[in-house]
Amino acid sequence: MIDLSSAAAFDRALASMPSADPAAAGAARARQQQLTKPPGSLGRLEDLAIFLAGWQGRERPSMDTARAVIFAGNHGVAAQGVSAFPAEVTAQMVANFAAGGAAINALTGAIGMRLEVIALDLDRPTRDFTTGPAMDADECQAALMQGAATVTPDTDLLLLGEMGIANSTAAAALCLRSFGGTAAEWSGPGTGLDRHGVSHKSAVIARAIALHGDAPATPFETLRRVGGRELAAIAGAVVAARHAGVPVLLDGFICCSAIAPLAAVAPGIVDHCIAGHCSAEPGHARLLERLRLEPLLRLDMRLGEGSGAAVAAAVLRSALAAHNGMATFAEAGIAGGA
Repeated sequence: MIDLSSAAAFDRALASMPSADPAAAGAARARQQQLTKPPGSLGRLEDLAIFLAGWQGRERPSMDTARAVIFAGNHGVAAQGVSAFPAEVTAQMVANFAAGGAAINALTGAIGMRLEVIALDLDRPTRDFTTGPAMDADECQAALMQGAATVTPDTDLLLLGEMGIANSTAAAALCLRSFGGTAAEWSGPGTGLDRHGVSHKSAVIARAIALHGDAPATPFETLRRVGGRELAAIAGAVVAARHAGVPVLLDGFICCSAIAPLAAVAPGIVDHCIAGHCSAEPGHARLLERLRLEPLLRLDMRLGEGSGAAVAAAVLRSALAAHNGMATFAEAGIAGGA
């Protein structure tokens, strides 16, 4: 497992990211040219198959061992009244996941994907980051390592998601500290705030960013000051997946915000990532633009918990079904192959 046990180790991991296998991607591209269809006629499905081939290091990639991992955490900033739901809903939803009753259970079940839910100290919320850092260094490092520990080299694809009341506030703060702008530009309704609630949320975020304004703008410091355990865990999982050669499928605004501090200093961190969808949360489209990720789907979803990514995973399965299952012109005895 990649070492993320200190801020320095985290920085080293970001500075030494491996690339995709160009030979495998080239072989997959050549196969696409030989399949019984006009070149490029399956559009982005072809690109997705080639992308997965490059990161899996084989001409015919698969999703046989694809996994969905959902991290859950609680946030001290919930005390500021930034969510339409109380903090205890996080644990209640984790129980719902365990019972199989959530959207992510149904959606991963529909595509035959293994689901894991990892609750991170739900009885011990992070600190209210309007009064100080959300986590101390040890807590942030522990969350990074817990995320990294979920990555295994035999995983074909890692789908990431989250659950945590008030984490859309943390997500907006991460984006603001990473990419600038205004708190209002990154704030949205989250679990269903009205206009006044969003305005209050924006003011809370602006206050937090001002408080931490003199702190180093490093990925680690940004995550620990205005992030959360589940967000740091997602960041750790993304970095570990990169070093293990595992492609990552990202969910919505909150999930993507976890890598905003990383992308601000190492834009290539997204090279092994696919944005599953663009959510209805207003800041997500802006964030995807800054990350230079083109979402697979735009379905006005805003649930979180990996749900949009799970729907997108069905598209990936289709891309691989065509890539691996179609005949070549030679196999089919059809003239016109490249």
